[in-house]
Amino acid sequence: MALKRVSGELTCGGFCCCSLELATRSADGVNALRRKTLDLMMIEQPLRHDDLLEHARLQECLKTPICLDESIRSYYDAKAALTLGSCRIINIKLGRVGGFASAKRIHDLCLAQGVPVWCGGMLETGIGRAHNIALSSLPGFTIPGDVSASRRYYRKDTTTRAVEASVEGQIEVPLGPGTGYDPDVPFIESATVRKKVLGHQTTCTGPGRGRQASPKC
Repeated sequence: MALKRVSGELTCGGFCCCSLELATRSADGVNALRRKTLDLMMIEQPLRHDDLLEHARLQECLKTPICLDESIRSYYDAKAALTLGSCRIINIKLGRVGGFASAKRIHDLCLAQGVPVWCGGMLETGIGRAHNIALSSLPGFTIPGDVSASRRYYRKDTTTRAVEASVEGQIEVPLGPGTGYDPDVPFIESATVRKKVLGHQTTCTGPGRGRQASPKC
């Protein structure tokens, strides 16, 4: 089991977490987690995404907080997880929970209950990364997230200016309206391999026409 192999290396007094990503599916794996005393900030998603009850039972036996990631797909998932005691930390991914409105509701719920959250990434380009930066500026995001500099993944990003991180790993939140990162339209068009324009369709009726859907009548 991976946990047994790396547990000695993971023990530390600083910021350290273990992401098992659904790896502990067996009873033996769960029991091994219960026996281990790991000096970790969190253990991320040790069980199946749809098993909040077993996460709650496991969290009850652990001093180390469980962080739920794949389990949190909506505000109601977060509410159920916190009610059951399935975790003590939540990872919020904008794309997974359905956008800003849902992410903000989850953040507010966790903030009210004193549950820290952090922003997860999904290898976004600069356009999506800019939204993650904005989300991470909310007060409940007290744990470093997956937001990183553009150059970590891309030679050229999809925004006119790249996302930059300081030596300390900090990213400045742009001020003013919008995300602060404009799409680099010429670059995006140069990299486009397929394009489809969706127009508004109007249902037309009239003599000899019957009913037909067309962008123009």
